[in-house]
Amino acid sequence: MVTPIGDTPQENFEAMKSGKSGVSKIAGSGFNDEDWPLSKIKHLEEENRYQALLKRTCSQLLKAYGQELFQSEKTLIIISSTKADIDSFPEDTFSSTRSIINELLTPVNTPVIISNACISGVLAINTAVDYLNDEKYTNVIAIGIDALSDFIVYGFQSLFALSDAPSRPFDKNRKGISIGEAGGAIMVSKERPSEMFSVEYLGGSSSNDANHISGPSRTGEGLFRSINLSAERAGINLKELDFISAHGTGTLYNDEMESIAFDRLGLNKIPLNSLKGYFGHTLGAAGIIELLATMLMMEHKLLLKSPGFEEQGTSCNINVLKENTESEAQLVLKTASGFGGGNASIILRK
Repeated sequence: MVTPIGDTPQENFEAMKSGKSGVSKIAGSGFNDEDWPLSKIKHLEEENRYQALLKRTCSQLLKAYGQELFQSEKTLIIISSTKADIDSFPEDTFSSTRSIINELLTPVNTPVIISNACISGVLAINTAVDYLNDEKYTNVIAIGIDALSDFIVYGFQSLFALSDAPSRPFDKNRKGISIGEAGGAIMVSKERPSEMFSVEYLGGSSSNDANHISGPSRTGEGLFRSINLSAERAGINLKELDFISAHGTGTLYNDEMESIAFDRLGLNKIPLNSLKGYFGHTLGAAGIIELLATMLMMEHKLLLKSPGFEEQGTSCNINVLKENTESEAQLVLKTASGFGGGNASIILRK
């Protein structure tokens, strides 16, 4: 887990616990040299941030698992990224990804790439489980990664989606997104990884609301359907949930849509947070690093507050955490929503 606030899962958790944020104003980052608040990893090569970040993430993986795991025919790697090495456009923006993975991890199997806007990370975990259920693989490593670039910052700026202050998901005074960068990886396995904290995957799904190229459904239909289907596959009643790790971008429409979906599902009182105030919105990495952060919360029995939230800013009341809260959370829902109408969700059990 490599983010602007830590180079390991434990470093990140300690930083989050203390309320540290990686979001700060970056001079001249806008199209007209505006100073936008972004979540930027320090000491990362400026020449090609994506490649440097992927190499750092791979080195962590090798340290954690060793080379042998990746050279097994029973291991598959899935890459989750919205843009990959966008600086290489119009050439294949994923060519350097394949090269770096092959050079550093030397996998037997060709990596699978998932690029479906901001639900990519959650989709990668759901896809990993599908591969495991097909019996061909024993372990699937899902790597989520995206780096800051002019293309991404200018793009969100052109949509008037960037906030001129750190994002405040679900808050009355929210102004928009703070873009970030991160790399992270999760092992999805039929065998519990030794000496590591793990959770059980109960069910997951995705649903597309087909509403708009960039705007979510006003009724939360896609997210509503995905969560319902995930609960059905998990074999649980949604009222049993202990916690929700929401997408929570800090934009007017996304946060409103999520609150409506949660309200329709009767989840108003379930504690929830958005982690975007710690990392910024890390796009293709978001689902992976936010799942990792959620696992850390379950491990340490501490639900982290949602940074920037002070006053309810959505039409439907939801239980957004204002303070770190001790909890024996056993059953957790993770959601994601993205451009193109995509919505995805996962239910985990401690």
